[in-house]
Amino acid sequence: MLYPEKESSILEFKKEIPTKQQIVKTMIGFCNLYGGRLVLGVDDSRQIVGIPEDDIDQITESLHRSIYESCTPLIIPSIHSQRIDEKVILFIDVSSGMTKPYYLTSEGMNKGTYCRIGAQTIKATPEMIQDLQWQTRGRAPDEMPVHHAHLDDLDKESINTFMSNRIQHAREYSYEELLYHYSLLIKEHNRSYPTIGGILLFGKDPQKYLTEAFIICTHFKGISGREALATRDITGQLFGQYEKALAFVLSQLNRSFVIKGAGQRSEELEIPEEALREVILNAIIHRNYQTSAPIKISIFDDRIEIFSPGNFPGPILQHQLEMGLTFVRNRIIARVFREAGYIEKLGSGFLTLFETYRKRGLKSPVIIEGHGFVKCILPRPSANEPKQAQVIGRQEMVMQLFYLSDEIRISDVMTHLKISRSTASRILNELVKKEKLQRVGEGAAARYITRAV
Repeated sequence: MLYPEKESSILEFKKEIPTKQQIVKTMIGFCNLYGGRLVLGVDDSRQIVGIPEDDIDQITESLHRSIYESCTPLIIPSIHSQRIDEKVILFIDVSSGMTKPYYLTSEGMNKGTYCRIGAQTIKATPEMIQDLQWQTRGRAPDEMPVHHAHLDDLDKESINTFMSNRIQHAREYSYEELLYHYSLLIKEHNRSYPTIGGILLFGKDPQKYLTEAFIICTHFKGISGREALATRDITGQLFGQYEKALAFVLSQLNRSFVIKGAGQRSEELEIPEEALREVILNAIIHRNYQTSAPIKISIFDDRIEIFSPGNFPGPILQHQLEMGLTFVRNRIIARVFREAGYIEKLGSGFLTLFETYRKRGLKSPVIIEGHGFVKCILPRPSANEPKQAQVIGRQEMVMQLFYLSDEIRISDVMTHLKISRSTASRILNELVKKEKLQRVGEGAAARYITRAV
């Protein structure tokens, strides 16, 4: 019999009883994240194999003592057994801790803190430990102060532009009061410091203090990523990063068009533009800015990959992505983007992503949570089609041009299909051979008309 759930950041299986040290590390990892359950007597394939029933009481007592004595702060688990299909399995449950970070007392905080990343328990990095400490203080990561920055590192003009759209609300506060109200500025030990969110959103030079808080956009030849056709490092404030990254990707993708009555032409991007916007927004708003790595957007012939540092900011499982669940890592950034009109409703990003792809009949996007990153893969439809099908599709688009004009030139085909001169010439020659078109004139002055039937 199979256990009904799969392993995740909040659930782990062990076929046999592991060492007490392994169990304690797993409990620490659960407490430092969202809580979780360790199930003993279930193998990696979810098959229920059970554990010896005679040993249950002794194991339960021993685990209670080991977990209680080995952890700082104290962790008190809930341990119970259950009989399923004539086999007994043991559950060890803990909640998300309130006084993070939790660590092995014998190893100390710096070496003995563990976290859950996906379905694995790993040793926490110094950045992770700092993040856990701020969580205990009730602050989001982007509310942390940048101690070597000053008030004049914030761009007052950018802040005033943002506030001008909510002027009635802004009039209630002075300029500095607004900074505190939006947590762009924070007071600590009687001194004021810009927060990470403040620097990223409105800093004069955000990368001066957060060097890896930028986006690398690259268009690769083929599907392997060995040869770059175009690349751009996008720095500056987050609003500008979003607009420039989106513009770069849009400039590299294909567009087609259809004729809709009365000679009206409507263009359509090869993938849903709403999906692309939401994925780039999610990467910027929810990334872990304590991780020393940029966002990477890679365009291949068959897909677009958006790599965002940091794991999901909450216990979201793959099958829950379309349910609209949301956990906000960066509260300042999310609030400002929402009030600036970039987000209509938190939690709608993945809903929009999957819905728009489904409506277009495209291959479904893939979301991967790895060790310290989330990657979203958007399939490109053109590469999924056989070469012959692509040629036929382009030939049909060329024929649609005659709804707009009685004759066309090679430059018209190049412009509307966004293809090279040689490709346009090849398609037109194929249509001439099929006797669908007739060439009039030669060389650069050549024109094409439909053949009389």
